[in-house]
Amino acid sequence: MVRFTMCAMDITGQADDARAASRTLAVTRREVKDAALGAMADALLAHETALLAANAADIDAARQSGTQDWMLDRLALTSRRVADMAEGLRALARLADPVGDVVRGWTNPNGVQVRQVRVPFGVVGIIYEARPNVTADAAGICLKSGNAVLLSGSRSAEQSNLAVVAALREGLVAAGLPADSVQLLPAGREASSALMEARGKVDVLVPRGGAGLIAAVVEGSKVPVIETGTGNCHLYVDASADLDMATAILVNAKTQRPSVCNSVETLLVHEAIADEALPKLLAAVIEKGVTVHGDEAFCAASADVVPAAPGEYDGEYLTLDLAARVVTDLDEALEHIRVHTTGHSETIITRDLQAAERFTAEVDAAVVLVNASSRFTDGGEFGFGAEIGISTQKLHARGPMALPEMTSTKYVVTGQGQTRP
Repeated sequence: MVRFTMCAMDITGQADDARAASRTLAVTRREVKDAALGAMADALLAHETALLAANAADIDAARQSGTQDWMLDRLALTSRRVADMAEGLRALARLADPVGDVVRGWTNPNGVQVRQVRVPFGVVGIIYEARPNVTADAAGICLKSGNAVLLSGSRSAEQSNLAVVAALREGLVAAGLPADSVQLLPAGREASSALMEARGKVDVLVPRGGAGLIAAVVEGSKVPVIETGTGNCHLYVDASADLDMATAILVNAKTQRPSVCNSVETLLVHEAIADEALPKLLAAVIEKGVTVHGDEAFCAASADVVPAAPGEYDGEYLTLDLAARVVTDLDEALEHIRVHTTGHSETIITRDLQAAERFTAEVDAAVVLVNASSRFTDGGEFGFGAEIGISTQKLHARGPMALPEMTSTKYVVTGQGQTRP
Protein backbone atom coordinates (compact mmCIF):
# COMPACT_ATOMS: atom_id res chain seq x y z
CA MET A 1 0.00 0.00 0.00
CA VAL A 2 1.13 3.54 -0.72
CA ARG A 3 1.89 5.44 2.49
CA PHE A 4 1.85 9.21 2.72
CA THR A 5 3.98 10.64 5.51
CA MET A 6 2.53 13.95 6.67
CA CYS A 7 5.09 16.67 6.08
CA ALA A 8 5.75 20.32 6.62
CA MET A 9 5.49 21.35 2.97
CA ASP A 10 3.44 24.54 2.78
CA ILE A 11 0.99 24.75 -0.11
CA THR A 12 -0.93 27.62 1.46
CA GLY A 13 0.16 30.11 -1.17
CA GLN A 14 -1.00 27.96 -4.06
CA ALA A 15 -4.23 27.11 -2.25
CA ASP A 16 -4.93 30.78 -1.59
CA ASP A 17 -4.27 31.60 -5.25
CA ALA A 18 -6.65 28.81 -6.24
CA ARG A 19 -9.32 30.19 -3.89
CA ALA A 20 -9.02 33.63 -5.47
CA ALA A 21 -9.31 32.08 -8.94
CA SER A 22 -12.33 30.02 -7.85
CA ARG A 23 -14.23 33.19 -6.93
CA THR A 24 -13.77 34.44 -10.48
CA LEU A 25 -14.77 31.09 -11.99
CA ALA A 26 -17.91 30.86 -9.86
CA VAL A 27 -19.40 33.86 -11.66
CA THR A 28 -17.86 33.31 -15.10
CA ARG A 29 -20.40 32.95 -17.92
CA ARG A 30 -20.59 29.72 -19.86
CA GLU A 31 -19.39 31.27 -23.11
CA VAL A 32 -16.20 32.50 -21.44
CA LYS A 33 -15.48 29.10 -19.91
CA ASP A 34 -16.15 27.41 -23.23
CA ALA A 35 -13.81 29.81 -25.03
CA ALA A 36 -11.14 29.02 -22.43
CA LEU A 37 -11.58 25.29 -23.01
CA GLY A 38 -11.08 25.87 -26.72
CA ALA A 39 -7.99 27.96 -26.08
CA MET A 40 -6.59 25.28 -23.77
CA ALA A 41 -7.17 22.65 -26.47
CA ASP A 42 -5.43 24.86 -29.04
CA ALA A 43 -2.46 25.31 -26.71
CA LEU A 44 -2.10 21.54 -26.19
CA LEU A 45 -1.95 20.98 -29.94
CA ALA A 46 0.37 23.92 -30.50
CA HIS A 47 2.83 22.51 -27.95
CA GLU A 48 2.53 18.85 -28.98
CA THR A 49 6.23 18.56 -29.75
CA ALA A 50 7.19 19.85 -26.30
CA LEU A 51 4.61 17.59 -24.63
CA LEU A 52 5.89 14.48 -26.39
CA ALA A 53 9.52 15.37 -25.64
CA ALA A 54 8.75 15.83 -21.95
CA ASN A 55 6.82 12.57 -21.92
CA ALA A 56 9.69 10.74 -23.63
CA ALA A 57 11.96 11.83 -20.79
CA ASP A 58 9.48 10.47 -18.23
CA ILE A 59 9.12 7.19 -20.14
CA ASP A 60 12.89 6.76 -20.37
CA ALA A 61 13.32 7.36 -16.64
CA ALA A 62 10.45 4.98 -15.85
CA ARG A 63 11.95 2.22 -17.99
CA GLN A 64 15.33 2.62 -16.32
CA SER A 65 13.68 2.27 -12.91
CA GLY A 66 12.00 -1.00 -13.92
CA THR A 67 8.42 0.29 -14.22
CA GLN A 68 5.98 -2.39 -15.35
CA ASP A 69 4.59 -2.34 -18.87
CA TRP A 70 1.00 -1.61 -17.78
CA MET A 71 2.16 1.50 -15.93
CA LEU A 72 4.27 2.58 -18.90
CA ASP A 73 1.13 2.39 -21.02
CA ARG A 74 -0.71 4.66 -18.58
CA LEU A 75 2.22 7.08 -18.57
CA ALA A 76 2.72 7.27 -22.32
CA LEU A 77 1.58 10.15 -24.53
CA THR A 78 1.28 9.85 -28.30
CA SER A 79 0.09 12.26 -30.97
CA ARG A 80 -3.26 10.46 -30.84
CA ARG A 81 -3.53 10.83 -27.08
CA VAL A 82 -2.63 14.53 -27.23
CA ALA A 83 -5.32 14.96 -29.89
CA ASP A 84 -7.77 13.07 -27.66
CA MET A 85 -6.90 15.35 -24.73
CA ALA A 86 -7.66 18.40 -26.86
CA GLU A 87 -10.88 16.88 -28.17
CA GLY A 88 -11.92 16.06 -24.60
CA LEU A 89 -11.68 19.77 -23.75
CA ARG A 90 -13.67 20.72 -26.85
CA ALA A 91 -16.30 18.11 -26.00
CA LEU A 92 -16.68 19.70 -22.56
CA ALA A 93 -17.26 23.06 -24.22
CA ARG A 94 -20.18 21.56 -26.14
CA LEU A 95 -21.85 20.27 -22.98
CA ALA A 96 -24.36 22.16 -20.85
CA ASP A 97 -23.00 24.13 -17.91
CA PRO A 98 -24.25 22.59 -14.65
CA VAL A 99 -23.62 25.73 -12.58
CA GLY A 100 -26.90 27.46 -11.80
CA ASP A 101 -29.09 24.49 -12.72
CA VAL A 102 -32.16 24.24 -10.49
CA VAL A 103 -32.21 20.70 -9.09
CA ARG A 104 -35.67 21.25 -7.61
CA GLY A 105 -37.83 24.14 -6.53
CA TRP A 106 -41.22 24.92 -5.03
CA THR A 107 -43.31 27.65 -3.48
CA ASN A 108 -44.53 27.23 0.09
CA PRO A 109 -48.12 28.12 1.09
CA ASN A 110 -46.84 31.40 2.58
CA GLY A 111 -45.42 32.43 -0.81
CA VAL A 112 -41.75 31.80 0.05
CA GLN A 113 -39.91 30.30 -2.93
CA VAL A 114 -37.28 27.60 -2.34
CA ARG A 115 -34.81 26.50 -5.01
CA GLN A 116 -31.92 24.03 -4.81
CA VAL A 117 -29.23 25.27 -7.20
CA ARG A 118 -25.98 23.68 -8.44
CA VAL A 119 -22.83 25.57 -7.41
CA PRO A 120 -19.10 24.83 -7.72
CA PHE A 121 -17.19 23.17 -4.88
CA GLY A 122 -14.58 25.94 -5.03
CA VAL A 123 -11.10 24.41 -4.85
CA VAL A 124 -10.67 20.77 -5.89
CA GLY A 125 -7.53 18.72 -5.28
CA ILE A 126 -6.66 15.78 -7.54
CA ILE A 127 -4.06 13.21 -6.42
CA TYR A 128 -3.14 10.83 -9.22
CA GLU A 129 -0.51 8.47 -10.59
CA ALA A 130 1.10 8.60 -14.05
CA ARG A 131 -1.52 9.27 -16.78
CA PRO A 132 -0.71 12.85 -17.87
CA ASN A 133 -3.94 12.83 -19.87
CA VAL A 134 -5.72 13.05 -16.50
CA THR A 135 -4.07 16.44 -16.05
CA ALA A 136 -6.01 17.90 -18.98
CA ASP A 137 -9.22 16.00 -18.22
CA ALA A 138 -9.28 17.13 -14.59
CA ALA A 139 -8.42 20.73 -15.44
CA GLY A 140 -11.15 20.91 -18.08
CA ILE A 141 -13.89 19.39 -15.95
CA CYS A 142 -13.01 21.58 -12.98
CA LEU A 143 -12.96 24.72 -15.12
CA LYS A 144 -16.31 23.99 -16.79
CA SER A 145 -17.91 23.26 -13.41
CA GLY A 146 -16.53 26.53 -12.00
CA ASN A 147 -13.79 25.06 -9.79
CA ALA A 148 -10.12 25.88 -9.45
CA VAL A 149 -7.94 22.78 -9.30
CA LEU A 150 -4.73 21.82 -7.51
CA LEU A 151 -3.10 18.88 -9.30
CA SER A 152 -0.80 16.54 -7.38
CA GLY A 153 0.80 14.12 -9.82
CA SER A 154 3.44 11.46 -9.38
CA ARG A 155 7.15 11.93 -9.93
CA SER A 156 6.98 9.43 -12.80
CA ALA A 157 4.97 11.94 -14.87
CA GLU A 158 6.60 15.12 -13.58
CA GLN A 159 7.98 16.44 -16.88
CA SER A 160 4.82 15.52 -18.79
CA ASN A 161 2.57 17.21 -16.26
CA LEU A 162 4.69 20.37 -16.21
CA ALA A 163 4.41 20.63 -20.00
CA VAL A 164 0.67 19.94 -20.05
CA VAL A 165 -0.10 22.45 -17.28
CA ALA A 166 2.04 25.12 -18.91
CA ALA A 167 -0.01 24.76 -22.10
CA LEU A 168 -3.32 24.78 -20.22
CA ARG A 169 -2.38 27.93 -18.28
CA GLU A 170 -1.37 29.61 -21.53
CA GLY A 171 -4.85 28.88 -22.88
CA LEU A 172 -6.51 30.25 -19.76
CA VAL A 173 -4.62 33.53 -19.98
CA ALA A 174 -5.44 33.84 -23.69
CA ALA A 175 -9.13 33.53 -22.79
CA GLY A 176 -8.89 36.13 -20.02
CA LEU A 177 -9.25 33.78 -17.06
CA PRO A 178 -6.83 33.43 -14.11
CA ALA A 179 -3.89 31.14 -14.82
CA ASP A 180 -4.15 29.96 -11.21
CA SER A 181 -7.44 28.26 -12.03
CA VAL A 182 -5.14 25.32 -12.87
CA GLN A 183 -2.04 24.71 -10.75
CA LEU A 184 0.41 21.84 -10.51
CA LEU A 185 1.86 21.09 -7.09
CA PRO A 186 5.45 19.86 -6.73
CA ALA A 187 5.61 16.21 -7.77
CA GLY A 188 5.64 13.48 -5.15
CA ARG A 189 4.16 12.37 -1.87
CA GLU A 190 5.14 15.42 0.21
CA ALA A 191 2.81 17.66 -1.80
CA SER A 192 0.08 15.02 -1.76
CA SER A 193 0.37 14.77 2.02
CA ALA A 194 0.17 18.56 2.36
CA LEU A 195 -2.91 18.59 0.14
CA MET A 196 -4.55 15.97 2.35
CA GLU A 197 -3.88 18.22 5.35
CA ALA A 198 -5.32 21.34 3.72
CA ARG A 199 -8.76 21.27 5.31
CA GLY A 200 -10.33 24.70 4.98
CA LYS A 201 -8.07 25.55 2.04
CA VAL A 202 -9.26 22.75 -0.26
CA ASP A 203 -12.93 21.78 -0.47
CA VAL A 204 -12.72 18.22 -1.81
CA LEU A 205 -10.08 15.69 -2.87
CA VAL A 206 -10.34 13.10 -5.64
CA PRO A 207 -7.71 10.32 -5.69
CA ARG A 208 -7.16 8.57 -9.01
CA GLY A 209 -4.77 5.65 -9.25
CA GLY A 210 -4.07 2.23 -7.80
CA ALA A 211 -5.65 0.63 -4.75
CA GLY A 212 -2.80 1.69 -2.47
CA LEU A 213 -2.99 5.36 -3.40
CA ILE A 214 -6.77 5.47 -3.07
CA ALA A 215 -6.73 3.74 0.32
CA ALA A 216 -4.00 6.06 1.61
CA VAL A 217 -5.96 9.17 0.64
CA VAL A 218 -9.29 7.89 1.95
CA GLU A 219 -7.77 6.82 5.27
CA GLY A 220 -5.39 9.72 5.78
CA SER A 221 -7.07 12.84 4.41
CA LYS A 222 -8.53 15.58 6.57
CA VAL A 223 -10.15 17.02 3.44
CA PRO A 224 -13.42 15.38 2.30
CA VAL A 225 -12.71 12.70 -0.33
CA ILE A 226 -14.72 11.43 -3.29
CA GLU A 227 -13.45 7.87 -3.57
CA THR A 228 -12.66 6.47 -6.98
CA GLY A 229 -12.18 2.74 -7.16
CA THR A 230 -10.11 -0.04 -8.60
CA GLY A 231 -11.71 -2.34 -11.10
CA ASN A 232 -11.86 -6.07 -10.42
CA CYS A 233 -14.44 -6.33 -13.20
CA HIS A 234 -16.27 -9.59 -14.00
CA LEU A 235 -17.83 -10.90 -17.20
CA TYR A 236 -20.43 -13.64 -16.69
CA VAL A 237 -21.44 -15.76 -19.70
CA ASP A 238 -24.93 -17.07 -18.94
CA ALA A 239 -26.43 -20.36 -20.16
CA SER A 240 -28.41 -18.59 -22.89
CA ALA A 241 -25.55 -16.40 -24.13
CA ASP A 242 -24.77 -15.88 -27.80
CA LEU A 243 -21.22 -17.25 -27.80
CA ASP A 244 -20.09 -15.18 -30.77
CA MET A 245 -21.21 -12.07 -28.89
CA ALA A 246 -19.62 -13.28 -25.67
CA THR A 247 -16.31 -13.92 -27.43
CA ALA A 248 -16.21 -10.52 -29.10
CA ILE A 249 -17.07 -8.71 -25.87
CA LEU A 250 -14.53 -10.70 -23.84
CA VAL A 251 -11.73 -9.98 -26.30
CA ASN A 252 -12.58 -6.28 -26.35
CA ALA A 253 -13.03 -5.96 -22.59
CA LYS A 254 -9.77 -7.79 -21.83
CA THR A 255 -7.40 -6.81 -24.62
CA GLN A 256 -8.46 -3.43 -26.07
CA ARG A 257 -6.55 -1.69 -23.24
CA PRO A 258 -5.76 -4.05 -20.35
CA SER A 259 -4.02 -1.46 -18.16
CA VAL A 260 -7.17 0.51 -17.30
CA CYS A 261 -9.69 0.05 -14.51
CA ASN A 262 -12.64 -0.92 -16.75
CA SER A 263 -10.93 -3.90 -18.38
CA VAL A 264 -12.29 -7.34 -17.45
CA GLU A 265 -10.20 -9.28 -14.91
CA THR A 266 -12.40 -12.34 -14.25
CA LEU A 267 -14.44 -14.55 -16.58
CA LEU A 268 -17.31 -16.66 -15.22
CA VAL A 269 -19.04 -19.25 -17.43
CA HIS A 270 -22.27 -21.17 -16.75
CA GLU A 271 -21.53 -24.91 -16.58
CA ALA A 272 -24.46 -25.75 -18.90
CA ILE A 273 -22.53 -24.29 -21.86
CA ALA A 274 -18.99 -24.83 -20.61
CA ASP A 275 -18.14 -27.68 -23.00
CA GLU A 276 -18.96 -25.49 -26.00
CA ALA A 277 -18.01 -22.11 -24.59
CA LEU A 278 -14.60 -22.73 -23.02
CA PRO A 279 -12.73 -23.82 -26.17
CA LYS A 280 -14.17 -20.89 -28.15
CA LEU A 281 -13.50 -18.25 -25.49
CA LEU A 282 -10.03 -19.58 -24.65
CA ALA A 283 -8.90 -19.75 -28.25
CA ALA A 284 -9.94 -16.13 -28.82
CA VAL A 285 -8.13 -14.64 -25.81
CA ILE A 286 -5.06 -16.87 -26.01
CA GLU A 287 -4.61 -15.79 -29.63
CA LYS A 288 -4.46 -12.20 -28.31
CA GLY A 289 -1.69 -13.10 -25.87
CA VAL A 290 -3.81 -13.46 -22.74
CA THR A 291 -2.66 -15.81 -19.98
CA VAL A 292 -5.70 -17.47 -18.41
CA HIS A 293 -5.55 -18.44 -14.72
CA GLY A 294 -8.35 -20.95 -14.38
CA ASP A 295 -10.10 -23.45 -12.15
CA GLU A 296 -10.05 -27.19 -12.82
CA ALA A 297 -12.62 -26.94 -15.61
CA PHE A 298 -10.64 -24.29 -17.47
CA CYS A 299 -7.37 -26.16 -16.96
CA ALA A 300 -8.98 -29.30 -18.38
CA ALA A 301 -10.18 -27.35 -21.44
CA SER A 302 -6.71 -26.21 -22.54
CA ALA A 303 -3.11 -27.02 -21.77
CA ASP A 304 -2.37 -23.29 -22.10
CA VAL A 305 -4.39 -22.44 -18.96
CA VAL A 306 -2.44 -22.09 -15.71
CA PRO A 307 -4.06 -23.00 -12.39
CA ALA A 308 -5.46 -20.01 -10.53
CA ALA A 309 -3.54 -19.35 -7.33
CA PRO A 310 -5.27 -18.63 -4.00
CA GLY A 311 -6.51 -15.05 -3.92
CA GLU A 312 -6.20 -14.68 -7.69
CA TYR A 313 -9.87 -13.72 -8.01
CA ASP A 314 -9.49 -10.77 -5.65
CA GLY A 315 -7.64 -8.04 -7.54
CA GLU A 316 -6.69 -6.24 -10.71
CA TYR A 317 -4.08 -7.65 -13.09
CA LEU A 318 -3.95 -4.59 -15.37
CA THR A 319 -2.06 -6.88 -17.77
CA LEU A 320 -2.94 -9.52 -20.36
CA ASP A 321 -3.93 -11.95 -17.61
CA LEU A 322 -7.41 -13.24 -16.86
CA ALA A 323 -8.84 -15.22 -13.95
CA ALA A 324 -11.54 -17.70 -14.94
CA ARG A 325 -13.88 -20.28 -13.45
CA VAL A 326 -17.01 -22.24 -14.24
CA VAL A 327 -20.10 -21.63 -12.07
CA THR A 328 -23.09 -23.92 -11.63
CA ASP A 329 -25.72 -21.23 -12.28
CA LEU A 330 -26.60 -17.55 -12.08
CA ASP A 331 -26.85 -17.74 -8.29
CA GLU A 332 -23.25 -18.90 -7.97
CA ALA A 333 -22.11 -16.21 -10.40
CA LEU A 334 -23.87 -13.55 -8.34
CA GLU A 335 -22.35 -14.91 -5.13
CA HIS A 336 -18.84 -14.92 -6.63
CA ILE A 337 -19.24 -11.31 -7.72
CA ARG A 338 -20.59 -10.29 -4.28
CA VAL A 339 -17.50 -11.76 -2.62
CA HIS A 340 -14.85 -10.46 -5.03
CA THR A 341 -16.19 -7.28 -6.67
CA THR A 342 -14.67 -3.87 -6.12
CA GLY A 343 -18.00 -2.33 -7.14
CA HIS A 344 -16.75 -0.93 -10.45
CA SER A 345 -18.25 -2.60 -13.56
CA GLU A 346 -19.92 -6.00 -13.89
CA THR A 347 -21.17 -7.60 -17.12
CA ILE A 348 -23.62 -10.35 -18.09
CA ILE A 349 -23.91 -11.88 -21.56
CA THR A 350 -27.36 -13.43 -21.92
CA ARG A 351 -30.46 -13.76 -24.08
CA ASP A 352 -32.59 -14.46 -21.01
CA LEU A 353 -34.48 -11.30 -20.01
CA GLN A 354 -35.18 -12.63 -16.51
CA ALA A 355 -31.48 -13.40 -15.96
CA ALA A 356 -30.54 -9.91 -17.15
CA GLU A 357 -33.10 -8.33 -14.82
CA ARG A 358 -31.85 -10.34 -11.83
CA PHE A 359 -28.24 -9.44 -12.63
CA THR A 360 -28.91 -5.72 -12.91
CA ALA A 361 -31.04 -5.74 -9.76
CA GLU A 362 -28.76 -7.85 -7.55
CA VAL A 363 -25.24 -6.83 -8.57
CA ASP A 364 -23.98 -3.96 -6.40
CA ALA A 365 -21.68 -1.96 -8.68
CA ALA A 366 -21.36 1.54 -10.06
CA VAL A 367 -22.06 0.24 -13.58
CA VAL A 368 -23.85 -2.96 -14.59
CA LEU A 369 -23.70 -3.96 -18.26
CA VAL A 370 -25.87 -6.32 -20.29
CA ASN A 371 -24.42 -7.62 -23.56
CA ALA A 372 -21.87 -4.81 -23.78
CA SER A 373 -18.15 -4.40 -23.05
CA SER A 374 -17.09 -2.99 -19.70
CA ARG A 375 -14.80 -0.66 -21.67
CA PHE A 376 -17.91 1.51 -22.07
CA THR A 377 -17.64 2.50 -18.39
CA ASP A 378 -16.15 5.85 -19.25
CA GLY A 379 -17.31 9.45 -19.09
CA GLY A 380 -16.54 10.03 -22.75
CA GLU A 381 -18.41 6.89 -23.83
CA PHE A 382 -21.37 7.92 -21.67
CA GLY A 383 -21.48 11.27 -23.47
CA PHE A 384 -20.17 13.24 -20.49
CA GLY A 385 -17.03 14.53 -22.20
CA ALA A 386 -13.88 13.91 -20.14
CA GLU A 387 -14.16 12.42 -16.67
CA ILE A 388 -12.45 12.86 -13.31
CA GLY A 389 -12.67 9.15 -12.54
CA ILE A 390 -15.07 6.31 -11.77
CA SER A 391 -16.57 6.64 -8.30
CA THR A 392 -17.32 3.37 -6.55
CA GLN A 393 -18.69 4.99 -3.40
CA LYS A 394 -22.39 5.58 -2.74
CA LEU A 395 -22.39 9.16 -1.46
CA HIS A 396 -22.77 12.18 -3.76
CA ALA A 397 -21.39 10.54 -6.91
CA ARG A 398 -21.28 7.02 -8.32
CA GLY A 399 -19.95 5.83 -11.66
CA PRO A 400 -18.21 8.14 -14.17
CA MET A 401 -17.78 11.55 -12.55
CA ALA A 402 -18.30 14.41 -14.96
CA LEU A 403 -19.63 17.95 -14.72
CA PRO A 404 -22.68 17.58 -12.42
CA GLU A 405 -20.67 15.40 -10.01
CA MET A 406 -18.11 18.19 -9.61
CA THR A 407 -20.69 20.55 -8.16
CA SER A 408 -22.46 20.87 -4.84
CA THR A 409 -25.78 22.62 -4.23
CA LYS A 410 -27.12 25.46 -2.17
CA TYR A 411 -30.67 26.54 -1.39
CA VAL A 412 -31.87 29.96 -2.50
CA VAL A 413 -34.92 31.16 -0.56
CA THR A 414 -36.83 34.17 -1.90
CA GLY A 415 -39.69 35.99 -0.21
CA GLN A 416 -41.58 39.28 -0.24
CA GLY A 417 -41.05 40.23 3.38
CA GLN A 418 -42.52 37.10 5.00
CA THR A 419 -41.57 36.38 8.62
CA ARG A 420 -41.95 33.13 10.52
CA PRO A 421 -44.79 33.15 13.04
